[in-house]
Amino acid sequence: MDKKTTHFGYQEVAEEDKAKKVAGVFRSVAQRYDLMNDLMSAGMHRLWKRFAVQMSGVREAGRCWTWAGGTGICPRCSRRGSA
Repeated sequence: MDKKTTHFGYQEVAEEDKAKKVAGVFRSVAQRYDLMNDLMSAGMHRLWKRFAVQMSGVREAGRCWTWAGGTGICPRCSRRGSA
């Protein structure tokens, strides 16, 4: 019986291995995630996050959720007033 495969970048991998490979990619960049965003966007991502928090109406002591927010800068900037 053939194992089912899927794409991982330019590779074909077993479906059961893909989740481990994806987690490995995220682990490898997690410590430098904000730095990478700063470099790739020339700092614009911080302005976008600040704008999103301002538009959301969250207050100083309020709580908010982020989805796909990387390291969670949005909740922190809503409390500190900066991204």
